Amino acid sequence: MADTETDDVEWLVERSMLHIARLRARKYSGQGRMWQRPFAEARPRAAAGIASVWMTTYPPSLITGPDQSVLASLGQQDLWRALSSIGVQGIHTGPIKRAGGLRGQNFTPTIDGNFDRIGLDIDPKFGTQDEYIAMTRMAAAFNAVVIDDVVPAHTGKGPDFRLAEMAFEDYPGIYHMVEIRPEDWELLPALREGHDAANLAPGTVETLANKNYIVGALQRVIFFEPGVKETDWSATGPIRGVDGVMRRWVYLHYFKEGQPSLNWLDPTFAAQQMIIGDALHSLDVLGAAGLRLDANGFLGVERRGSGVAWSESHPLSMVGNQLLAGMIRKAGGFSFQELNLTVDDIAAMSRGGADLSYDFISRPAYQHAILTGDTEFLRLMLNMVHEYGIDPASLVHALQNHDELTLELVHFWTLHANDIYTFQGQTWQGRLLRSHIRETMYAKLTGENAPYNLRFVTNGVACTTVSIITAALGISDLDAITDEQKALIQRIHLLLAMFNSFQPGVFALSGWDLVGALPLPPDAVVHMMSDGDSRWISRGAYDLTNSSPDSTMSSEGLPRARMLYGSLAEQLQQPDSFATKLKQLLSVRQAYGLALARQIAIPAVQSPGLLAMVHELPDTRGTQITLLNFSANPISEVLHLPKVAPGPLVDMLGEAVIGDFTETGDLTIELQPYEGASWRIVSLVRP
Repeated sequence: MADTETDDVEWLVERSMLHIARLRARKYSGQGRMWQRPFAEARPRAAAGIASVWMTTYPPSLITGPDQSVLASLGQQDLWRALSSIGVQGIHTGPIKRAGGLRGQNFTPTIDGNFDRIGLDIDPKFGTQDEYIAMTRMAAAFNAVVIDDVVPAHTGKGPDFRLAEMAFEDYPGIYHMVEIRPEDWELLPALREGHDAANLAPGTVETLANKNYIVGALQRVIFFEPGVKETDWSATGPIRGVDGVMRRWVYLHYFKEGQPSLNWLDPTFAAQQMIIGDALHSLDVLGAAGLRLDANGFLGVERRGSGVAWSESHPLSMVGNQLLAGMIRKAGGFSFQELNLTVDDIAAMSRGGADLSYDFISRPAYQHAILTGDTEFLRLMLNMVHEYGIDPASLVHALQNHDELTLELVHFWTLHANDIYTFQGQTWQGRLLRSHIRETMYAKLTGENAPYNLRFVTNGVACTTVSIITAALGISDLDAITDEQKALIQRIHLLLAMFNSFQPGVFALSGWDLVGALPLPPDAVVHMMSDGDSRWISRGAYDLTNSSPDSTMSSEGLPRARMLYGSLAEQLQQPDSFATKLKQLLSVRQAYGLALARQIAIPAVQSPGLLAMVHELPDTRGTQITLLNFSANPISEVLHLPKVAPGPLVDMLGEAVIGDFTETGDLTIELQPYEGASWRIVSLVRP
């Protein structure tokens, strides 16, 4: 039981995000600077033009030099010289502000990799505000930018949530939390020792909904885990408010119990004030140029007459994102959304919302292609991008990130479960196609074939890019990888990098990709997986600059991952390394402005492993064709491109004329296993 007699309310207020955001807002009101930039419409190509190659980091996984903070490490001149030489134009730090919870006046650790934010200050475990600002200045010296995070859907259980529990002023309006009358406390579960909340059983959720307390069960339970999280609702224990009244609350959390969801339509509009204040702080105080909007599709929840609540594809999420993304543009920044929902949602929320969207459309599909050697599902998804009016240049095409390989395939599960799709010569309902794809990928990626990868609850698979490739090659023992297999893994890794980078949009790769990280043995992080979060095996520590070669773990206690390629510093001294070959690919991409090209076709093909993407290059530089062989078999095929103008045919990677593309529209393709090519048909029209 909490008691306000032992809680310093003033201390909590001074550290609350809402209070700090309100103070900062006064610096903008009535100032002309907020009216100098367009903000109503998303500007994807402008954002991609600022930085089209990103490296994404995960602060807890960085191995730093002795007595060096994570932020100081990311601000090193030697690191930026290496990143810039490869072609990196932006670094997405991942969340680095204070996160976790609060017990009394003691901060508790993050429960979700700092995605449970509780403050606007830099988390001391990563460094200082001055070090963050120095990092942004070092990036600018290399014509690059830093991208930060804002989490508009939830917080951790910090000062704001504790004040909300105490019914202090506007704070309960921040969260989707409901006071339960004392006569109904018997419906609520008792708290286990050491816990400040208890997850509700499905029957309890239904009862509370029938009593008109809450909206009821949501459309899905993210991070479902029996005995841990069976619903999206939890109850607090009895808490004495600032008015002396004892209360028990039930609160919504789309994600973990320690991540209470925000209420974006409360009369106080407290959540909007807090989140927009957080965004402006990152842009104006820290010097970030862009912001990721994490979990931004979960800002609206509404009761329906029957059945589950309306919690996805809700219009309030669109409105909330337009407000937040518009404010970011007004302040001179850009944003991208990490939105794992339907293609409909990604398209709709991009109109006036975030400038860029993480490519959850093709990400599982290109991994399906490398696992099966068949690009049909990938071509289906790439064509779907165009069917929904999404510009591929508005997408962030990525390799590994901090999360699992998500296999939710939400598009085929919710709105389009009964739609009909053609695949493998037959028709499938959306839900059946989803089941087939998932079963195929689970069988290839986990179990006896690849015991080093683990399922992540019902969402997908915890793995690295390299361990996807080893699974595709049928390598079951990572300790037995031969030099020949290592070379093949690198070849396929570069093929996947080429798929993501040789199309319009932003290309993102992680530090794990750069060093060729393998998953950690589960035993090494078993203490971090007690709640079923297997993603820690794919977040092993790595050292980009070889600054601490003897360190066995990061400062956050993550064990060093086995690195197939070595540090970035070492690779750039080797002509055949992953980093050196990636540098060559990205230099071609940059030279021809491929990030801002326009995708004009995803041609039908005969060879199962072949993918072709046709692009119109900017500034009348001609037509570019990305050709990729996702299979272990050589390909010989004639591709028909009837709408492409004739002209000399140039191998962009070899920088040589290889023939002419004629009026017949036929293009003869010869590709070795796992080989990629980039050809350009030179425009004969002079600008």
